[in-house]
Amino acid sequence: MLPTLLDNLNTIRTLLHQPSDLIIRKFTVGQEEYPCAIVCIDGLVDTTLVNEQLINPMLHSALQPVGSAMELLNILTQQVLTSFEIETGELLDEALLEILSGNTLILLDNLSQYIIVTSSGWKSRAIEEPQTESIIRGPRIGFTEDLRTNTALLRRRIKETNLVFDTYQIGRRARRKVIVTYIADIVHPDLVKEVVRRINSIDMDDIEGSGYLEQWITDSFLSPFPVILNTERPDKVSGALLQGRVAILVDGDPFALILPITFSSSLQSPEDYYQNWLISTLTRILRLISAFIATFLPALYIALLEFHHGMIPSKLAFSIAGAREGVPFPAVIEAFVMEFTLELLREAGLRLPKPIGQTIGIVGGLVIGESAVAAGMVSPVMVIVVAVTAIASFSLPSYSFAISLRVMRFGIMLFAAFLGLYGIILAYIMINIHIVNLKSFGIPYSTPFAPMFIRDWKDLVLRAPLHFMKKRPQMLQTNNDDRMKTKEK
Repeated sequence: MLPTLLDNLNTIRTLLHQPSDLIIRKFTVGQEEYPCAIVCIDGLVDTTLVNEQLINPMLHSALQPVGSAMELLNILTQQVLTSFEIETGELLDEALLEILSGNTLILLDNLSQYIIVTSSGWKSRAIEEPQTESIIRGPRIGFTEDLRTNTALLRRRIKETNLVFDTYQIGRRARRKVIVTYIADIVHPDLVKEVVRRINSIDMDDIEGSGYLEQWITDSFLSPFPVILNTERPDKVSGALLQGRVAILVDGDPFALILPITFSSSLQSPEDYYQNWLISTLTRILRLISAFIATFLPALYIALLEFHHGMIPSKLAFSIAGAREGVPFPAVIEAFVMEFTLELLREAGLRLPKPIGQTIGIVGGLVIGESAVAAGMVSPVMVIVVAVTAIASFSLPSYSFAISLRVMRFGIMLFAAFLGLYGIILAYIMINIHIVNLKSFGIPYSTPFAPMFIRDWKDLVLRAPLHFMKKRPQMLQTNNDDRMKTKEK
């Protein structure tokens, strides 16, 4: 026996637990006044679209008598409804998922099948400049929380028929949409298979954002280094896709994930390709030096001051000794207290509202540093070391990478406190061993140094002129290796 319209509506109400935002609009269609109903969720649909493209055409259509409800359904989908995205279905579970996704359900009396019309229209944030990846020269467009807006931003940059968007629904309860995007004739197929395998292995109620997904599919959750790059910039994602990488977009999250990556990927910025190659190369060298300063400078200060006095030039040693006169703590305690205070100020500045947060970060640092020096708790040299370390960490383009260096800095300071320069060298060797053994979706994290790919050095620390970079990264083993057309001789 075919279900009546009232039976279907009661079933939907029961399964959704009588929600207050459920909209049910009953009316009749055609000369026979055939009963039907529209079901949607208030706040998730575009009401203007529902009124103009669904309700009005159905109410004002002068349909001739039909033989069955199925015939009426075919006439509605093919002749009456003006929406450009219309599907039919039969399983009630799928219908409920469509309703909760912001689409509109059309039910007919005495018919188990239904019509689904795409009508999502909730309010979303406008396209803005990325907040975490500011650049001087380049596009000022960033991803938003709307998945379709993000795919459209990539479509605008890459007008390519081979640009693929594979959609998956992750989460047993939330059923959140995740899109894996790549360029089919460039990317290595094994890379796509591995990404899909890891995504399909996720078994939890919901992935609340790209951070959840990143932690689930990462190669090593114990490593402080990010082996998946997150970004708000469509130009960064499109550049990665054209290299032969894979990107992942998560519904409700403005950050895209790029993989695989290497150690050098975290030191590169999209701005490197918008500037002259000499300027970009010097900037990359500066970032590399900044990474070493942010990681090792406090530990080096501790080692020289506590263990290796003879390595400090005489005039500088006398100056440091005079500045430290009256300081009651050894350099180790002094460095840890100042670094811990800096991290507190940085965290407080992030959590407070922006106008207050910037004030707290600047004024708090100046006041605490000056007060600590005036009280004789720390030396002026220590304040300079901590300040230079903080500035160096701010110059890194990847926030996740900068955090990993901040974490390692405290460990290296402990090594320096016990073993001096030998401890720093030991920590450096251990970090390099870890980097060499770390992988990102099958690609060694130390590439192109180990294993060595000389061709990829053109876009490493040195950013060669664009007309020299005719090939895609060799380490990615792409299907199509040519980035630009070579002139025939």
